[in-house]
Amino acid sequence: MITHKVVLVTGAARGIGHGIAIQLASEGYAVAVMDVLTEEQAKENVDKVKSFRTPVLYINGDITSDESRNAVLRKIDSEFGRLDVLVNNAGVAPRIRMDILSTTQESFDFVLNINLKGTFFLTQLVSNYMVDEVKKNIGIMPVIINISSMSAYTSSTARGEYCISKAGISMITTLFADRLAEYGIHVYEIRPGIIATDMTAAVKEKYDRLILQEGILPLKKWGYPEDIANAVSVFCSGKLSYSTGEVMNVDGGFHIRRL
Repeated sequence: MITHKVVLVTGAARGIGHGIAIQLASEGYAVAVMDVLTEEQAKENVDKVKSFRTPVLYINGDITSDESRNAVLRKIDSEFGRLDVLVNNAGVAPRIRMDILSTTQESFDFVLNINLKGTFFLTQLVSNYMVDEVKKNIGIMPVIINISSMSAYTSSTARGEYCISKAGISMITTLFADRLAEYGIHVYEIRPGIIATDMTAAVKEKYDRLILQEGILPLKKWGYPEDIANAVSVFCSGKLSYSTGEVMNVDGGFHIRRL
C-alpha cells in the first residue's frame, strides 16, 4: 500500500474532472483518472496531472459497464493498495436538446445510464471496498464526493433527462451518506452552476447574455473547473468531520432566491 492518499476521479480526462485531478495532484494525492477516452486521446491533460510528480494511473473505463467498474477498482487496488476518495464526476448532457413533450426513450436512457445508474453502481462498489478499509483499521478515512448540478433543482424543459439525472445524484448523496455514516465514511455533493467547459461551449453566447446583461447570477461571472476543484479540496480536507450529506453550491449565487 502506498503512503499517498488515493483519489479516483471519473470523467477526468477533461473539463471539471480534469480540474479536480489537477487540484488533488497538486496536494499530493495519487490520482486515478478514469475516462472513456483513451490515454492517447487525453495525453496532454494527463501529462499536466503527472507534472506534480505524484503517482498517476490512467484507466480507460466506462461507468455504465459492471465489468469495467470492477476492472477499475481491481487496477487501483493492485497499483496503489488503497482508495481514500471517490469523486463521481462523469456525466453527459443529451446529444440533442429536446422538449420533454417530444424527447425520446433513447435520449433518456443514454443520459440516465451514465449520470445516474453508472454513478450509483460505481458508488456501491467503491463503498463496499471502503467499508473493508475501515474494518481493517489501517488509518484510512474515506470520502465520497458527487458532482451534481444546479439542474438538480432547476427546471430546463429542453433537457429534462439531464435534470432528472442530477436530481437523482442528490438522492444518491443522501442515501449513501446515511448508509455509510456508521463506518465514518463521509459523503458530500457539489452543485456546479454555469461552468466554462466543452459542455457549455455550444451555448456560450446565451450564458454570456444571461450573466453579464440579464443578471441571472449575483456574482456576474462564469465559473471554471478550478472553482469546483477547490470545493472538492475542502471536502477532502477532513475539516468537515462532523458533516455528511452536505451540499455545496458553487454557482455564483444562483441558488439564492431573490426579488
